[in-house]
Amino acid sequence: MSKLVTIFGGSGFAGRYIARRMAKQGWRVRVAVRRTDEAIFVKPYGTVGQVEPVLANIRDDASVAAAMVGADAVVNCVGILGEVGPNKFDPVQHEGAARVARLAAAAGIPALVHLSAIGADVDSDSEYLRTKALGEAAVLAHFPCAIILRPSIIFGDEDQFFNRFASMTRISPVLPITGADTKFQPVYVDDVAAAAVQGVLGQAEGGIYELGGPKVASFRSLLQTMLGVIQRRRLILNLPVFIARLMAGGLDLAQTMSLGMFTNSILTRQQVRALAHDNVVASGARGLADLGIQATPMDNVLPEYLWPFRPSGQFASITASAKNLHTKG
Repeated sequence: MSKLVTIFGGSGFAGRYIARRMAKQGWRVRVAVRRTDEAIFVKPYGTVGQVEPVLANIRDDASVAAAMVGADAVVNCVGILGEVGPNKFDPVQHEGAARVARLAAAAGIPALVHLSAIGADVDSDSEYLRTKALGEAAVLAHFPCAIILRPSIIFGDEDQFFNRFASMTRISPVLPITGADTKFQPVYVDDVAAAAVQGVLGQAEGGIYELGGPKVASFRSLLQTMLGVIQRRRLILNLPVFIARLMAGGLDLAQTMSLGMFTNSILTRQQVRALAHDNVVASGARGLADLGIQATPMDNVLPEYLWPFRPSGQFASITASAKNLHTKG
C-alpha cells in the first residue's frame, strides 16, 4: 500500500499545493480541516480515493490524533493572519503547533514539516510573529528532527496579497498602505510546496529553512509591479504609522463590539506591527537553494493570474493591438 501523509490545513493556500504535489508522488493524502464540505475540491488532485478531506481541529487532541492514524508523515500548514472568534494566535499557532508535534512524536511518525514565517521571534511586539516563534520552539521540543519552513510573503493564484490590492484598484483611485519601505522577498507558493515535499520524503535535513524568492523589494515597489501587470495607474499612499495604528485599532474594536459579525480583514494592529519589520531571508540562513530548488521569479507568474484585473481583462492584448491600427482615408 502507498504511503500516507496527513496535511493539517491542507485545503488552505499553501496546503493545497503540497497536497497536489504529494498526490503526484503517489502518496495517499489526508487533508485535515475543520470543515470537510468546504475542502471537497482537493479530491481531484489524485486518483479516486487518493486525496480525502477529514475532520480535524488543531485545538483538539482527539481529532488531531485521529487524523494522524496510520500516517507516515505530517505537514502542519495551519496559521492565521488575524484573530476571529475562537481562533486566537496562541491557541492556533503556538498550542496547536505543539499539539501536532507532540501527537506525531507519540505516534512514532517519522517526518514532520511545519510551516512558520520569516520574522518569527519570541520577543516580537507582533503577536502573530511571537506565537509563530513559540510554535517553532514547541515543535522542535517534541520533534527535534522536524523541518520548519519560514516563507516570506507567498504569492500565487489564490494569494491574499497581490489579489487583494489588485481588487482594490477596481473601486479606488488610491491604494492606502503603511510600511511602504518595508522589504519583502516574495516566494512562489509552489516553491514552498516543493520544499515541504522534500521534508516529507526525507530528502532534507531537519531544522529551519527561510524561503524567499530571487527578488527583494519594498512594499511600495511590489505594488508598483502589480499595477504594471494589471495595466492600471493608482496613487500609492503611505499612511503615517500613528494614523495606521488609529485605523487598525478602530477596525479591531469594531470587530470586537460586533461580536464577530464584522471581520476586520482590512488592517489590524498586529499587521501594523509586523509591517514595521523587513520580511527577508536572513544572512546565512538555509533556504531554497539548500533544498535544490530554484526560486521562481514573480515576473513569470503574476501575469498568469492577475490578468482579470486589467481594464480589458483577457482582451488586453487585443485592445492594445487595436489601438495601433490606422484607418486609411
